Amino acid sequence: MPITRRQFCRAATAASLSTCAFSDARADSQGIGKLETMVPCRQITKPPGHHWFGYYDKREFDPTGTKVLSNRVNFEGRSPTGNDSIDVGYVDTAAGDRWVPLGVSNAWGWQQGCMLQWIGRDGRRVLWNDRQGDQFVCRIHDLKSGRTRTIDRPIYTISDDGRFGLSADFRRIDNLRPGYGYDGLADPFVDQRSPKESGVWKVDLETGDSRLILSLDRVAAMPWHDGQTHDEAWHYFNHLLINPSGTRFIVLHRFRPEFDPPTLQYKGGFVTRMLTADMDGNDLYELDPSGKTSHFIWKDDEGVTMWTRPIGMADGFYDFVDRTDKVTPVGVGVMKTNGHNTYLRGDHGDWILNDTYPSKHDRRQTVYLYHVPSGRRFDLGHFPSPRAYTGEWRCDTHPRCSEDGTQVAIDSPHQDGRQVHLLDISELLARNS
Repeated sequence: MPITRRQFCRAATAASLSTCAFSDARADSQGIGKLETMVPCRQITKPPGHHWFGYYDKREFDPTGTKVLSNRVNFEGRSPTGNDSIDVGYVDTAAGDRWVPLGVSNAWGWQQGCMLQWIGRDGRRVLWNDRQGDQFVCRIHDLKSGRTRTIDRPIYTISDDGRFGLSADFRRIDNLRPGYGYDGLADPFVDQRSPKESGVWKVDLETGDSRLILSLDRVAAMPWHDGQTHDEAWHYFNHLLINPSGTRFIVLHRFRPEFDPPTLQYKGGFVTRMLTADMDGNDLYELDPSGKTSHFIWKDDEGVTMWTRPIGMADGFYDFVDRTDKVTPVGVGVMKTNGHNTYLRGDHGDWILNDTYPSKHDRRQTVYLYHVPSGRRFDLGHFPSPRAYTGEWRCDTHPRCSEDGTQVAIDSPHQDGRQVHLLDISELLARNS
């Protein structure tokens, strides 16, 4: 019977707890810089428990900007197992930052949580992933009725209007990219390099109907720009995102050169290419064949802004145009390092919201805005990250903005363990737009 990665690594994980617990992180302050903020900032979650939202490309705020979604967990500093659950809920900033519980999840990771997010634009329904029996599922909670219903596939990303979503194989991701999949269920295709029954599914969020629209074996057979197909490698999909009008999506096709199914161990890093497709999985286009694609966001229905190293060019942020070979540098000399980039919502779409990883000098993560028309950068704050927050259970700030673009939420461990903090950027925008 296949085993999960966490079952194989349980002994090593247990041995690491004493060195990675948050109590040690608080004591290890040597070489850690001080908190510094340039806009109003406050912590909106608090102990007991550690809070965070997760990835940067999800809708965290309701339309009023007062209900801010969050996950809550009672431990830090180790990989989650299939037995670890988290609470999901929201902070009501209009009611003294009151925590409002919505449910629980047994399908989550430190980087992306359980894909918790608002559905559509009306602020009525919330979605998150969970485990039920022998499958990963999605819960959809209606705040007005108080009812929660279940869809029999986990969701990776949803259309902006909330009508449908895309699902990926989180069992396979857990083996080949720990920290982004879910523990608790073994991959039935673990011994296959590019299984035809694993891939991307389109899911109707109203009916729950789903169908496989893009399989791993189909994409693995597509030659790369150099003509190779890498039949010797172990392939998987990661990081799906639908464009604003819901007509096309991005998927990262990745492979590991070496992987041992019995032990779930791999050697070396992964190689990436970015593909786009229509919502039936057809009209495939290799948008970035460099092998270096990292964080990205749809700029509009055709444009994609990403950190990568285009063939023959330097590392940096670039604007790509879907189904063309047009590539334009953005933020040269200003957005110098990889980060989690989005565009502000509302009337502020010419601003890029971004961050940095902890600096080698003082372990501070910087959250900033970049004004595309003027080329100006505005740092919003420098947030210390204790040394224990590294690897799979690091705490990236992953900045997310409110629907009107005037508030930014981040995850940061600089106080009380990982918690959610709120930055008010309304004045900055009013002065500089």
